[in-house]
Amino acid sequence: MFTGIVEDIGRLMSRTSRGGGARLRIATTLTPLVLGESIAVMGICLTVHQILDGAFEADASAETLARGTLGRLAVGHRLHVERALLVGGRVGGHFVAGHVDCVGRLSARKPVGEAVELTFAHDGSLAPYLAVKGSVAVDGVSLTVNEVGARTLGVTVVPHTLEQTLLGAMSMGTEVNLEADLLARYVARWFHVQPTAEPSQRNLLSTLASSGYL
Repeated sequence: MFTGIVEDIGRLMSRTSRGGGARLRIATTLTPLVLGESIAVMGICLTVHQILDGAFEADASAETLARGTLGRLAVGHRLHVERALLVGGRVGGHFVAGHVDCVGRLSARKPVGEAVELTFAHDGSLAPYLAVKGSVAVDGVSLTVNEVGARTLGVTVVPHTLEQTLLGAMSMGTEVNLEADLLARYVARWFHVQPTAEPSQRNLLSTLASSGYL
């Protein structure tokens, strides 16, 4: 479990094919790392397989490579890195599982004072789990949703986040890993598996469906 607060900007040192997956070597200043611990890289949860001097290696399955961008990023690309949430620590963002829902693309950018409004296009599968003022993880960065469309979502990135992440330098069309809020995903799933809902539940389901949430 993560919080979407980037701890380090790492770098992809190498990607070696292994069957349908790949072994990734990632440079990072984060220490100490522990074998077997979970670490989020561009919002994707990986397991530390080997610890090196100033780097670590992790395996990405075929599903992980297909679901997100780690299989397509060029060697040398900079990366958002976050260690797993430490129980008892501050949750500055929101609960992020590191399980990407879909890949989106930056489709619009608009300066707003010192902040920047970013719009990401996606395949539409994420829409039922988004709500204005809710949360979304973009390449592992916890952001507040400002606009929700059938195939788009809009966020505002404040100056601190622009400085501490790669979002400020992102060019149009850049692919990003998108993850819906964990609680929204489970709530939506709960409504979908109620075959004999009570009348009050059916009314709620109808309202949610007509609003585009189901």
